[in-house]
Amino acid sequence: MDIAKSVKELRESTGMSRKEFSEHTGIPVRTLEDWEAGRRTPPEYIPRMLAYQIKSEGIFAGKKSKKKD
Repeated sequence: MDIAKSVKELRESTGMSRKEFSEHTGIPVRTLEDWEAGRRTPPEYIPRMLAYQIKSEGIFAGKKSKKKD
């Protein structure tokens, strides 16, 4: 599977916009745009790192974790 496509699918699984996902992960919006448009290829570890972060924080579409209780 294409690495950039994996990143896009992970972002979409969270239900976040590019801007929200960028702010949450610390990856610049422009970098995400370039990856998703195929202008740049992300390093191979990025999808694994993002998948781990999403899973550990329990962030999925329709089920975002509460940050402050």
